Amino acid sequence: MTSIERVDPPLAIPEADTLLAFLDYHRDTLRMKVDGLSQEQLAQALAPSTMTLGGLMKHLALNEDHWFGVMLLGKDEAEIWQQVDWDADPNWEWRTANDDSPEVLRALFDSCVEGADRNIRQALAEGGMDYLSIKEDRREKQKFSLRWIVVHMIEEYARHNGHADLIRESVDGTTGE
Repeated sequence: MTSIERVDPPLAIPEADTLLAFLDYHRDTLRMKVDGLSQEQLAQALAPSTMTLGGLMKHLALNEDHWFGVMLLGKDEAEIWQQVDWDADPNWEWRTANDDSPEVLRALFDSCVEGADRNIRQALAEGGMDYLSIKEDRREKQKFSLRWIVVHMIEEYARHNGHADLIRESVDGTTGE
C-alpha cells in the first residue's frame, strides 16, 4: 500500500517521549492513508459526507500550525492561513484542498508538522509538558498545558485517521492499519 515507514511507539519511555511518539505515529498513519493517490483520488468523498483525504491533510496541517504555533507560542498563523476570511468560509481548508495537487498538500502538511515539532521542542525546553500556552481558551479563560495540546492532537489524528480508513477504502479498496 505505501512506502511510508511508521514506527510503533516504544512501550516504556518517559511521558513526553510517549506522547510525542503517539503523535508521530498518527501523523505517519495519515501519510500512509494518502500515499500514492492522485489529486482526483484525494478529492474523492465517501457519501453522504463531503470529507476528502486531501481535506483531511489540509485540516490537520492547519491544526498543527494553530495549536503548536498560534496557541502554544503566540506566533502568527502561517502565511497560507492569514489570507483566509474564516467568517465567510469556515470550511476553507476542506473546500480548497480539492484544488491542490498531492505534492502541494504533502509539502504543506510536512511543513506544518516540522514547524510544530520545532515549537514543541522549544516548549519542552522551557517548561516540559507543564509548559503553559501563550493564548487562553476562549470560554474558560485558562491557558493550555503542552500536555493537553499534545493529547488533543493525538485525539484529532485518531478520529480523522478513522475517517481516512473509510475514505481510502472507498477510493481504491486499500485497507489496513
